[in-house]
Amino acid sequence: MTYIRPAFRHPELPRNELGFTRKDYEGAISTLCAGCGHDSISAAIVQACFELSIAPHKVAKLSGIGCSSKTPTYFLGNSHGFNSVHGRMPSVATGANLANRDLIYVGVSGDGDTASIGMGQFTHAVRRNLNMMYVVENNGCYGLTKGQDSATADIGSASKKGEPNHFEPIDLASVALQLGATFVARSFSGDRQQLVPLIKAAISHRGFAFIDVISPCVTFNNNPKSTKGYEHVRDHLAATGTVDYVPFKQEISTEYEQGQSKEVTLHDGSVVHLHKADPELDLNSRRSALRLIKDYKAKDQILTGLLFMDEKSQDLHEILGTSKTPLRDLGEAELCPGQKVLDKLNESLR
Repeated sequence: MTYIRPAFRHPELPRNELGFTRKDYEGAISTLCAGCGHDSISAAIVQACFELSIAPHKVAKLSGIGCSSKTPTYFLGNSHGFNSVHGRMPSVATGANLANRDLIYVGVSGDGDTASIGMGQFTHAVRRNLNMMYVVENNGCYGLTKGQDSATADIGSASKKGEPNHFEPIDLASVALQLGATFVARSFSGDRQQLVPLIKAAISHRGFAFIDVISPCVTFNNNPKSTKGYEHVRDHLAATGTVDYVPFKQEISTEYEQGQSKEVTLHDGSVVHLHKADPELDLNSRRSALRLIKDYKAKDQILTGLLFMDEKSQDLHEILGTSKTPLRDLGEAELCPGQKVLDKLNESLR
């Protein structure tokens, strides 16, 4: 059960390169419903950070409001964290990132927090290519307020109340692609084999890395008439292929089923291995990803996996030419250089 965790751990648990065990990346005991897909996502983030040997104090977790936005409490308990106002996480993440570019930023949001009240904030974080991993835990309903349909609920999909949704859904992966996100993926909370490598690749990507994770609500939206329920999603999944993230310092080898493979090198020299199940997917083409998302949706299937990645991405700091030293580490003399510097700057703009 999601709320049961032993206090005792084996003294010889495996350790990563920094000497941490997986326990060092866990957080508080989850108070979400037992079996919630969000807890599976938290576990995937824990596993990814452990395998990447990330120092917990180098991570900043940010969220808004909702069941999904509670989850940063349940992973990386030794990291920095900020739970913001509903839908306002992207602007808080932007400010924090500009102040300290040296941290790894992990934003966790929900379909309501992002696709409704926070849509405006989300769009600008994407178009600015903010260097962060942005995870949407997408269940198609508002779990904290008893299961009303969210903006990502499909037409005809019915929640526990039984009334079908009448409105077109917002496809966040497509929106992210159109706005210029430089890393876009979609996964399922119950597919850990796919989700963990995607998270590792997203964390290592320089720029805005977006992962839309279908995460069924076991209390209000896990029924046969819901397109976001476990039964429907498992029966309608179509993966772009097997993604495996391999750190550059390790031997680059992995096992794949028969078919075509592709290697993509990240900025830090790490490699993402993509095994294509659909030969029409061009990992470097937004148009290809958007077309395939629509094609699979027309077949009543959910396309998952790595959909797009820009290998030459420039993040917000590179675009603006900001200080290499984080603003938090600069002194008063650097931050407030005086009237002469201001006059010189104004003169250069005349």
